[in-house]
Amino acid sequence: MKLGDLSITYVEVIATTMRSLGADPDALLGQYNILPETLASPDTRISIPRFMRIGHDAIQQTRAPWFGLEMGRNTWPAQLGLAGLVAMTAPDLRRACQAIAGFELLSSFNARGASSFSLEEGKPALKFYSVSPYNAYNLFVVDSVLSSWAHILSSISGQKEGILEAVDIEFSDPGYADMYRRYFKCPVNFGAGSNRLVLQNEALKLPVIQSCHSVHEGLKRQAERELDRVRLGLSVTEQVARTLAPLLDGETPELSKVASRLNMAPWTLRRRLQAEGKTYQDVLNATRRDLAVSYIRDTSLTLGEIAYLLGFGSAAAFQRAFRRWTGEAPGRYRENCR
Repeated sequence: MKLGDLSITYVEVIATTMRSLGADPDALLGQYNILPETLASPDTRISIPRFMRIGHDAIQQTRAPWFGLEMGRNTWPAQLGLAGLVAMTAPDLRRACQAIAGFELLSSFNARGASSFSLEEGKPALKFYSVSPYNAYNLFVVDSVLSSWAHILSSISGQKEGILEAVDIEFSDPGYADMYRRYFKCPVNFGAGSNRLVLQNEALKLPVIQSCHSVHEGLKRQAERELDRVRLGLSVTEQVARTLAPLLDGETPELSKVASRLNMAPWTLRRRLQAEGKTYQDVLNATRRDLAVSYIRDTSLTLGEIAYLLGFGSAAAFQRAFRRWTGEAPGRYRENCR
């Protein structure tokens, strides 16, 4: 299993943001072999580790640690694909938020989880999943997602302020807290329990400027068909692996928990896996193995951090498993990949 991938439009946002900050992105894109025709291809996806490296290099070139916040300001509904177009034509912000989170998979998949829109403690919240542990390569990802959501909700409603009640961010102040307040224009809470925009209850009723009921319903149906196509294209084994991955943080989830997430009875899930010649333990081991290889090869996470993300009790237990899977110690494997 890969760590995830996303639409090439997100790289286009990086390029636009670099220009807005006075830097030329052409050399950087060329370094990663991203050509103009690549940016123009509607089906091109880029791996999340590669995207994070490009973003990190862009931050170095622009010398703007808050680069992700500026990315949000340069993101428009169309760059979220069908999700953004459904949101842009929605009747109100409530249904716009539902579209942004509900159709996220069409432009972005991450093994760590999926975004959501729901009421949390009586407050409407647009929530981005955790990508901890945080480092120089992924802080901008959280910044860009939350900032882009805030910018899109503001642009489609025509309201510059009064939409957000607060912004919660998992990591501690990265050293540019004043920039967050400038971009979000509301209280920003660092070290919070999740990454999310907390919306004003009244904001959900705000009408969308370009709302069009017939077009909205047409786009929504198209997005739902695409979502069904993506999901139906997955085997039960793949569905279990995708469900397992974000549940592995610090624990080894039982089959019953995965079955619940897939809206199946445990015995039904067990039977469907058997029909594909698999057991739950087979999928668990394969998912851990594939993610372990991706984490070692594509990230700079420590062995202890990777062990936690894969649900191992200790770094030593992870190292033994990795050697069993690949025949090499994880440190040596990482050196050889580099």
